[in-house]
Amino acid sequence: MGITIYGTCSGGIYMSTITLSKTETSRKLDKLLEGYQFCARSEGKSENTITLTTIAVNQLIDYLAAEKLSTDVADIDALVMRKFITHLQQRRVFYHHPFAGKQNQCLTKGAVNDYMRSLSAFWAWLFREEIIDINVFTKVKIPKAPHRIIVPYFTEQIDALLAVVDGRTSVGCRDLAIVLLLLDDGPRASELCQFELENLDLNQRLLKAKGKGDKERILPLGTKTQRAIWKYIEHSRPEPANPRANYLFLTRDGQQLTRRHIGTILKRYGEKVGVKYSPHRFRHTFAINFLRNGGDVFSLQRILGHTTLDTVRIYVNLANIDIQDAHRRCSPVDNLSFKSFRNKPAAKNKKNTIVLISKIN
Repeated sequence: MGITIYGTCSGGIYMSTITLSKTETSRKLDKLLEGYQFCARSEGKSENTITLTTIAVNQLIDYLAAEKLSTDVADIDALVMRKFITHLQQRRVFYHHPFAGKQNQCLTKGAVNDYMRSLSAFWAWLFREEIIDINVFTKVKIPKAPHRIIVPYFTEQIDALLAVVDGRTSVGCRDLAIVLLLLDDGPRASELCQFELENLDLNQRLLKAKGKGDKERILPLGTKTQRAIWKYIEHSRPEPANPRANYLFLTRDGQQLTRRHIGTILKRYGEKVGVKYSPHRFRHTFAINFLRNGGDVFSLQRILGHTTLDTVRIYVNLANIDIQDAHRRCSPVDNLSFKSFRNKPAAKNKKNTIVLISKIN
């Protein structure tokens, strides 16, 4: 059995045929991983997803080699996969890093969950391509990731950050636009780096984002964010080093920003005020504040780029922290006026039913 992959590159259309017949050689994990990468890219999966799956499969390959076990997918049963899970749970972080010293900390439950979910996706691909007859993950239960409490940035922490970003400098002007955009729409760090100038409409206050799986969506911009982005483009944005890659946010020398750049920028400001800032926590902050300020869950879902409401429900629950305070202010009964019927007797109708006479002011 063979799979032919078509794709595009700078030189035009390419074609690659991968033989996946059920033989000892073709069913080795390292050979199949290459086929998965071709298929995943042709299906539009993000590079982050492909990279994480590649790392997970290579971790499994290393474990099987160390245990002198076969890397043929036909030989990897539920027992082998469960032993691999135990191996991950007991493995020290950075155990294979050439420059890291001996570590006492084991992989987190979240990391183990990420590895196994990636392997599950890889095995699902094997099953869809009819490389295997039985998906081993129908019998293997993936350890759950820990439930983390999402805490948004408090108003004081946001004010402290904005106070140390000097919008009068070229770099500060850019950083202010980035921070306000993170607060205004909660884009992912990877999306922030991919924003292109041609996808920005400042007059309409709209910015097109490309999310996971290359799904596009429109981000509305507030007036303050609009002004900050305009100021950056007009006064501080350098010429792009590569004219064909006209990204919105650039480094000082005109290169595209990376996720590491974003993290470094926020870390530098965080050290000045004693707060740890991260792009993803800004995403949580936006979502919760959007709901607290009266936004609806369906609009929030579209802005965040989620395909379902499942993730948005988490933010709804967190926003409900304010429910008691909101009810104190908006209680329907507490906001009624009882003056009109305090001294009025109740009247009886013909059926001797008590009718409460009231007038709501």
